Amino acid sequence: MAIRPANLQGSGTGADRVQLLIDALSDCAIYMLDPDGRVASWNAGAQQVKGYRADEIIGEHFSRFYTPEDRARGEPERVLQIARSEGKYEQDGCWRVRKDGTRFWASLLVDPIIDAGGELIGYAKVTRDITERRDAEQALRASEQRFRLLVQGVSDYAIYMLDAEGLVSNWNLGAERIKGYSEAEIVGQHFSRFYTDEEREQGMPQYSLRMAAEAGRYEREGWRVRKDGTRFWASVVIDAIRDECGVLVGYAKVTRDITERRRAQEELERTRAALMQSQKMEAVGHLTGGIAHDFNNLLTVIVNSLELLARHSHTPAETRLIENAARAADRGAKLTQQLLAFGRRQPLEPAQHSINRLIEGFEPLLRRACGEQVELQLQLQRGLEQVNIDAAEFEAGLLNLAVNARDAMPEGGTLLIRTEGRELTADQVAAKSGMRTGACVVLSVVDSGSGMSPETQARAFEPYYTTKEIGKGTGLGLSQVYGLVMQSGGHIEIDSAPGQGTTVRMFLSGCGVPAEATGEPAARPTVLIVDDEPDVLDIAVELFRDLGYQVLTAPDAVRALPIVQRDASLDLLFSDVVMPRGMSGLQLAQEARRLRPGLPILLASGYALPSAVGASAPPREFEFIGKPYRFADLVDKLRRLGIGDSKAGAAG
Repeated sequence: MAIRPANLQGSGTGADRVQLLIDALSDCAIYMLDPDGRVASWNAGAQQVKGYRADEIIGEHFSRFYTPEDRARGEPERVLQIARSEGKYEQDGCWRVRKDGTRFWASLLVDPIIDAGGELIGYAKVTRDITERRDAEQALRASEQRFRLLVQGVSDYAIYMLDAEGLVSNWNLGAERIKGYSEAEIVGQHFSRFYTDEEREQGMPQYSLRMAAEAGRYEREGWRVRKDGTRFWASVVIDAIRDECGVLVGYAKVTRDITERRRAQEELERTRAALMQSQKMEAVGHLTGGIAHDFNNLLTVIVNSLELLARHSHTPAETRLIENAARAADRGAKLTQQLLAFGRRQPLEPAQHSINRLIEGFEPLLRRACGEQVELQLQLQRGLEQVNIDAAEFEAGLLNLAVNARDAMPEGGTLLIRTEGRELTADQVAAKSGMRTGACVVLSVVDSGSGMSPETQARAFEPYYTTKEIGKGTGLGLSQVYGLVMQSGGHIEIDSAPGQGTTVRMFLSGCGVPAEATGEPAARPTVLIVDDEPDVLDIAVELFRDLGYQVLTAPDAVRALPIVQRDASLDLLFSDVVMPRGMSGLQLAQEARRLRPGLPILLASGYALPSAVGASAPPREFEFIGKPYRFADLVDKLRRLGIGDSKAGAAG
């Protein structure tokens, strides 16, 4: 706006006060120019800012304050022309030159001075040195730029800002790498999308902001979700950001993916727990072994004393008392044998055995131990190496596992015994004490029962530890298995969860001798035998084994049908006709033929055939054999089915 001299007129005292005020402003150069741009007045601030005394500069053209470059472009003339035509000229930031030639960054204001007649009589000019402000602003911008480069260059941390409502306002490279969103995809979105569904339902995003606002900072570890839906374990820090008045303006959020660190910590904890368990089992083993050894010495005295008394007993009552005491001593001897087995102090009689042949030979007893409500299945891989083990102790251990599995399935279920060969690496051996690298045989006993809690699993092998009711178990079954496997240079482990069944795995080192060296065939035909009479089932199993078959069994048609559906290696179905549970052998045969059109089927019955099948004549599509049948009758029927010469005959 143009300045008119009349505005400054008045009493001499008032004008003097205005001049005193102008002279007192030492940080501002305030001076007058005539219409041609020559300096007409000069205040103390002008001298301090530009370095000239009044007698040095008054009458000089103001262009000498400009840089040579600005003068060459006609900048001084342009400034006056704009002030004259527009009534004002302002510029916040330009170079000006002091008397000593140094430059400073200036803020300018030029106003034209118009007299009462409207004539231009000069200009009022105000110049401020804002070099320090400029330097500070540049330093701030440089700092901000360095900070941005630093934040953007960090790829291991997600560093970003949220506004006061929790919306993402910026995004760094680390955030994109960790969370999977590009900046364009996520800026403006609410940060709660990084949380799991469970935590969103619990209000955790809002809670974390509230805690950060109240305490200034919020720290936590937890699961977070990437763009692709995968989860990672995150370390999260949220800092509240407030302005100079203390008003909350947003949050700074730093997230780090520490999934690998968490896994390493968990693995370390598992290793520590395994070491502690191993040390505890070793200590308990030494204790129980020592107790059993001393108890055996006591039993030796008791048993021999009883035998001596028996020789000199004279009455039936005395004899009965001695016999009762002798039976109790025998039970005590068996108990000490189990304790010695756990403590690895029991003398074993190891020999090279095929695990598959031991299992197959023990199968009838296993089926009796399982009872009618438990379906026993065998999956035995052929061609396994022999293992060095005590056969009698192995069978006892397998029986203990079968009984435990049966008790875990009071309403019935499935018990699978599976063998397979594995090659153990050095890392795997390090996790399985007592093992060595190379081939091993893995025996898995898998049930569909109630399962175990982690606490039960941790103590399952301890002597006398049991979850069964009083009188239902000794608590030494798994201890005996543990001692046998460890004393045989193997490893044993349990995999279980409540409601998901239990798997017990025995790892036994191979001897380097193929199982075929014991006469076990590399591949044998498989028969499924179905009969509800245990004695008949057992003798049928022995007959077919003698013919060279691998045998699967089922106590009725209902439990046989899933085996037909599942086992693709089945070569023959041999079933009784009359069976309980609502499905006859004939119905089983018809369904099996529908599922497996080419499967040979042989039906047996103690009734006359028409009566057995409830028809005037037996179906022609199946072969029948009457009970009682003999070995020769069975071979003849198999030959009629076209499998006698190629399988049964050759194997027998």
